[in-house]
Amino acid sequence: MSLSERAQLSETYGETTADLDPGDWIDVLTELRDTGYTFFDWLTGVDDPPDGFHVVAHLYDPVACRRLLVRTRIPRADPRLPSAVGVFRGADWHERETYEMFGVTFDGHPYLVPLLLPDGFEGHPLRKDFILAARVAKAWPGAKEPGESGHGAPSRRKTLPPGVPADWGTPDA
Repeated sequence: MSLSERAQLSETYGETTADLDPGDWIDVLTELRDTGYTFFDWLTGVDDPPDGFHVVAHLYDPVACRRLLVRTRIPRADPRLPSAVGVFRGADWHERETYEMFGVTFDGHPYLVPLLLPDGFEGHPLRKDFILAARVAKAWPGAKEPGESGHGAPSRRKTLPPGVPADWGTPDA
């Protein structure tokens, strides 16, 4: 089956994107590599709530000077995809980062362990539902809000920082 039969091709701002089913991920990447897209540039995840994630790879054909974004969507309930390391060795580091930051498991990856975050870190910080607890636990060191300096100015309504659930209480409470 050809790429045009397996993928939905679109063009935006001069960039071509191939959207495909997760089951075709490895076969399409292999076909692209074998037809000239030999340079693997990067791979990452994109959190697309509420249902899932996109995994996106950027490939380049150095002879024809063409770029291609290859994208697939995986469900949030079971975010997994076959590893592309067997097709592009350079995918190793990128899959490890995507695993750590988004929680996407790459089946068959030779060494899928945390790469960037400190030991014991819990959660996946690039998911949109990741709670930025540090914004609640530690006060902002910058300028104070009106009314907080003790000079008697009226105080604004206190709001929670972005990413902090409403049931965590208000700042300075």
